[in-house]
Amino acid sequence: MADQGAHLASDFLFNGFILLGAALVAVLLFRRLGLGAVLGYLVAGIIIGPDGFALVGDAATILSFSEIGIILLLFLVGLELSPKRLWRMRKEIFLLGPLQVLLCGLAMFAVISIMPFSWQAALVLGLPLALSSTAQTLPLLQSRGRLKTDYGEKSFAILLFQDLSIVPLLTVVAALSRVPPVQGEPSGYILIVYALLAVAALVLAGRYILTPLLRLIGKVSERELFIVAGLFTVCASAALMEFLGLSAALGAFVAGVMLAESPYRHELESDIDPFRSILLGLFFLAVGMLLDLDVIIADPFLVVGLASALVLIKIAIIFGLGRVFGLNSLSALVMALLLSQGGEFGFVLFAAAQQAILIEPAASSLFGAVVTLSMATTPFLMILANRLLAARKAKDVALDDPEMAEQAAVIIVGHGRFGQVVSQIMQAAGRSVTLIDIKPEQIDLSGEFGRKVFYGDGTRIDLLRRAGAEQACAIFFCMDGRDVTSDNLTPIAETFPQAKLFVRTFDRAHTLQIIPSENLSTFREVFESSIEMARFALTALNEKREYIDAVTAEFRNRDLMRLSVQRESGNMRAGMRHSFGAEDSDDFEFRG
Repeated sequence: MADQGAHLASDFLFNGFILLGAALVAVLLFRRLGLGAVLGYLVAGIIIGPDGFALVGDAATILSFSEIGIILLLFLVGLELSPKRLWRMRKEIFLLGPLQVLLCGLAMFAVISIMPFSWQAALVLGLPLALSSTAQTLPLLQSRGRLKTDYGEKSFAILLFQDLSIVPLLTVVAALSRVPPVQGEPSGYILIVYALLAVAALVLAGRYILTPLLRLIGKVSERELFIVAGLFTVCASAALMEFLGLSAALGAFVAGVMLAESPYRHELESDIDPFRSILLGLFFLAVGMLLDLDVIIADPFLVVGLASALVLIKIAIIFGLGRVFGLNSLSALVMALLLSQGGEFGFVLFAAAQQAILIEPAASSLFGAVVTLSMATTPFLMILANRLLAARKAKDVALDDPEMAEQAAVIIVGHGRFGQVVSQIMQAAGRSVTLIDIKPEQIDLSGEFGRKVFYGDGTRIDLLRRAGAEQACAIFFCMDGRDVTSDNLTPIAETFPQAKLFVRTFDRAHTLQIIPSENLSTFREVFESSIEMARFALTALNEKREYIDAVTAEFRNRDLMRLSVQRESGNMRAGMRHSFGAEDSDDFEFRG
């Protein structure tokens, strides 16, 4: 028995090593190529799966386990949707959602009916293809901050109804089943009643049990207990729905909604999100492993043709529905591209149809491959969608060239949170300012607050010349990140020697990459605010002003000495004795 346990542990560790290693390499590569993580996971799964190098087996078990990631995803989405907001979306959920599932499902039913399938088989294959991938779509909306846009909310409403539609779709499969019904199994109508009762029970439990429990945990101040409580909530609500034969993800979503207005929402979100990310990655790895390459090789034109038909039909129908429900053409198209793939619940419904003797295993494998290929198209379609959105944004925003600006004494490149403060202080001091930024959305936002910002890459000499840099006395580089380097600063300093250059640097390492000179100064973006906070804290702690000034001056002096040593040696660890708190640092004596 002990040997068997040790063997299982060894297999688990080896499989984990292969899965995570393949995911790490593939996702890094595909991110680098700009194709997104999902496609990387799918390709990694194909490579290590049974039709690849067969490094990991039992993909079905991995898929079942990793579906917990979808459950966690729906819980986190629920945390962002208060009951009031959900009620406001009722029209989209219960009208737009059903129309999308019905129209897309019947359209695919019509396509499959042309093939040698019975009408029952065509129906149980076509309707599941109407569903989209929640696991793929929602992270795209969340990561880009688009869940609250007009098309983002409608996309989510459709996805939510698709999760709800699992019950009626399984009911359709059961009604058409060629297997004799099992005595005592509840009907579809009974399942709907169970669902309503379960939702009511979860809401009551959240209000009268979970909220007081979280309040108690907050008083104890143990972070681990928040993680335990969050995972307990997700597992309990999902298990209840699963026990009733409903969607576990729906239960997790309801649990999230009932905690959306809780003061502990953000703690739960930050604690659970890492689990969601890892498990969703494993889910797409398992989908790739389950892809039957033999089916594709046997008839590649059929598989690619069906996948293309699925994507194109869903784009056309969802675009039309988006326009009917008030979206403009671009937003409707983006929503259609976003929801054009098949979904993970298709695998569940295909398996149920196979168990009901409505389709052969070969048909289940064929349409499983179609769903997987359609998922692989989403990263490319989203690249297209992002370009369309960027083009529309650029067209809507007045992107004037800096040559249209009046001659100013100061040029500020980058009008984000840093550049805005610099520009206001310069203007308060009576200096005329020309503002430049390369982000259309930032230019648009600044325009809403009455600031005229010109468009362009402020590190280019020709653009700075058009902005009047030859007559400017100062040029500020206030962009976020590490885009400004000595490679582009040196030619700017040589071209405009009369202008003093002031550069916002990201951190200490970025500062060391830029060589300061008489006309070039660097400023770490959080350096002064950190000093100001420390000074304010010492004042609040009743330290004398003279002592605070001395401590601050000594810190600044030591920091400059350490920077000098680091720059000369090229070693970030050099000069540690000048840093307070280091093991061999020099002591500080105050003589007041």
